[in-house]
Amino acid sequence: QVQLVESGGGLVQAGDSLRLSCAASGRTFSSAAMGWFRQAPGKERDIVAAITWSGGVTYYADSVKGRFTISTDNAKNTVFLQMNSLKPEDTAVYYCAARYDYDFMRILAKSYEYDYWGQGTQVTVSS
Repeated sequence: QVQLVESGGGLVQAGDSLRLSCAASGRTFSSAAMGWFRQAPGKERDIVAAITWSGGVTYYADSVKGRFTISTDNAKNTVFLQMNSLKPEDTAVYYCAARYDYDFMRILAKSYEYDYWGQGTQVTVSS
């Protein structure tokens, strides 16, 4: 059984940085697409960033482009989300998602396109 475990969330001030980690067990990220989503109270779970193993292409939501970076450590089977210049509107629960047996270039930007999800980690950014 695949398990995704997020960590690294917390309470920070506007302008600060956080690095979220998502460690996978049960399977490696080979032939997988990985995504970071976030969900604020009363909001939909929306894409933040995504990466495809095939070609290693990345995607960022317009709201985080230039501030967030998604990356992987294949040896540790871990995906990261580096978040810089955090804003109060970044406050949300952040979820790691994985889609396995995916070997295409197209970015997966919808929650229903992913097979597995982590439990979420809270990020709170104060003014």
